[in-house]
Amino acid sequence: MSKTRVLGVAAVLAAAAASLHASSAKFFRATTQSEFLKGDVQNLSIDNRGQVTLGPATDLVYEPSAPFLWCLLPASDGGLFVGSGNDGKVFRVDAQGKASAFFDAPELEVHALAPAPDGGLYVGTSPDGKVYKLARSGASTSFFDPGEKYIWALATDARGNIFVATGEKGVVYKVGPDGKGAAFYKSKATNVTALAVDRTGNLLVGTESPARVLRIDADGKAFLLLDTPFEEIRALRFDDKGALYVAAVSGRGAGAAPPAPPAETGAAVVDTGRTPVAVVTTEVTAVSVGDLSGGATSASGHEDKRSAKGAVYRVSPDGLWDEFWQSSDDSPYDLAIDAQGRLVIATGNKGKIYRFEGDPPQPTLVTRAPAQQVTALYKNSRGELYYATANPGKLFRLSADLAAQGTYESEPHDAQVVASWGAIRWRGTFPSGTKVEISTRSGNTETPDDTWSNWSAPYPAADGSPITSPKARFLQWRATLSGRSQSPALTSVTAAYLQRNLRPVVHSITVHPPGIVFQKPFSTGDPDLAGFENQSTPDRKLTNAAMTAQNGPTPALGRRTYQKGLQTLVWRADDENDDELRYEIDYRREGEVAWRVLRRDLDEPILVWDTTTVPNGTYFVRVIASDAASNAPDTALTGELVSSAFEIDNTPPEIFVRGVRTEGARTIVTFDVTDDHSPVQRVEYSLDGLDWRPVFPADGIADSRQEHYEVTLDGAIGPHGLSLRASDAMNNVATSQVDSSGR
Repeated sequence: MSKTRVLGVAAVLAAAAASLHASSAKFFRATTQSEFLKGDVQNLSIDNRGQVTLGPATDLVYEPSAPFLWCLLPASDGGLFVGSGNDGKVFRVDAQGKASAFFDAPELEVHALAPAPDGGLYVGTSPDGKVYKLARSGASTSFFDPGEKYIWALATDARGNIFVATGEKGVVYKVGPDGKGAAFYKSKATNVTALAVDRTGNLLVGTESPARVLRIDADGKAFLLLDTPFEEIRALRFDDKGALYVAAVSGRGAGAAPPAPPAETGAAVVDTGRTPVAVVTTEVTAVSVGDLSGGATSASGHEDKRSAKGAVYRVSPDGLWDEFWQSSDDSPYDLAIDAQGRLVIATGNKGKIYRFEGDPPQPTLVTRAPAQQVTALYKNSRGELYYATANPGKLFRLSADLAAQGTYESEPHDAQVVASWGAIRWRGTFPSGTKVEISTRSGNTETPDDTWSNWSAPYPAADGSPITSPKARFLQWRATLSGRSQSPALTSVTAAYLQRNLRPVVHSITVHPPGIVFQKPFSTGDPDLAGFENQSTPDRKLTNAAMTAQNGPTPALGRRTYQKGLQTLVWRADDENDDELRYEIDYRREGEVAWRVLRRDLDEPILVWDTTTVPNGTYFVRVIASDAASNAPDTALTGELVSSAFEIDNTPPEIFVRGVRTEGARTIVTFDVTDDHSPVQRVEYSLDGLDWRPVFPADGIADSRQEHYEVTLDGAIGPHGLSLRASDAMNNVATSQVDSSGR
């Protein structure tokens, strides 16, 4: 009988709060297929619903010394032929799993195998490729030499002809049973990388640079079936209904050179066209195949697929096609149809095998190989699925039975800083006789190493167990699933943590020019001013609805306007814990020691201060950011910053007329302008209501709080008088009137 455990979030939150003494626990979660696929699995499957279950048991059939196994071909006795790389060998594995070397080619790579009459096989090698014919006994002959550098694929038709796909000139050769051949189709691509023959005898050709699929009839006439935005067609496979599946990858087999071998091995890197390999003069060593993310754009001008490593297309018998699957993480190497007619995809560079089922088809991770690439698939007559790998080169068989036990290791989760761990919980379906055990470990390096803690003992309670691993920055969890005839299903894992509280940081304070204020965006009626609240009660808690993201820039200030006597202050602060911040604003006048509270408990990083409530002078403000809203009182922290000095001056200058005299037809008015705090900035006059004209001080520079001026008029002061206007540096304005009598 199955038992589903539905766990309450409240219980975990309570446990986390109790153990951490904090109010803002965060969580690492894995609940979907994409989240679970970030971890490492062994003998487990992950379906499209995010269920982790026991996968098929995997048997190691053969492990040669070659680092790459490239291709598989069934033998007439129920065994398998395996083509390898870096040593150019063909291995034979019999029906009982006994393996031996069957053929050793002079060339380095065997990328292609095809059946030959009487139980033999054809072998295509590279570089300086040749086609060899092997009898059942293992006797070999050089069958066909195309004079090309690479042979990527072989295919035979019903008449016993063999087609040879080559590079770097992109030519397909047709070779008769007698070994005589000629160019059958010359593509415009660099390499022909895949071949297949359809039910009517047409040849299907996949190319590289550009990645296209063409149908070639008996006369060698080509018809383009599929033009992809990727760089290479990797595999072609028909299903039982005649639909063609096409594997396409970004990058020509390998987008990066292999690591440099140690100097003492005397190794030289040889480019075989698809995979860089190391030819070692003293011993054979496995070299990692590069990532397949070449990121090329096809010559046909398709959309750039730099983010996608590969895709699988489905082409129906009538020629219509659709993109069946695409991945930014996995590159498809080979395709197969399993016993139930489902598509199976072998991928790299994490060795994943996917199976598609349902309508519409959805992917299930069937297994993950203990190798970087799964390079070839083969389904035998009993429905068993074999797969070959590279890095390292091995041959495996998937069993029809479930594995008795499987493990999942999550990716290391980063708390960003040293954290305290809360509770871990998991959900799933656990039939009788099955079990899921969860353990954790922690450390302070991004990749787990010997400095990490040991794995904890399995936690007892699925509905929330306190994590016992030491406080650290990184946490990893492991699930061990086991069962006899049934499998448990793990559907989610959640781990709570609390970051070590870090002090908030106030990065900057902007003191806007006096009187500059900003209307709140989207306000209705009389526009409200951003940051301006009731100025009469400094201790009043503000409750603005709009919250500004703590880590973002200063808030949207809205339309700029001017109101005399107001001073706008804007600051930028953040908290690495993403805690909610509240602000206190203090002020002091130059020469004073003690700070005075201006506002408390602000939730927005802006304040408009009515400066008419304080005397003129030079002032400083201090912004104090507190994370107390997200932390217990004994762990809350504050950060602060003091602004640069700024002036408050709400008193206008004074104008003193010293005298009016005449010199001939001219009239001269002398006057002084004084200001008790700010420099005099601008003085103007207007005669009889006409335009304002500037007046400059006698010393030529308006830079002090007292300036002397003279205005020379061409005639007498008119009936409407002479108007004088003076402004100081803080935009305070004074006016004075001189009449025709000189008063």
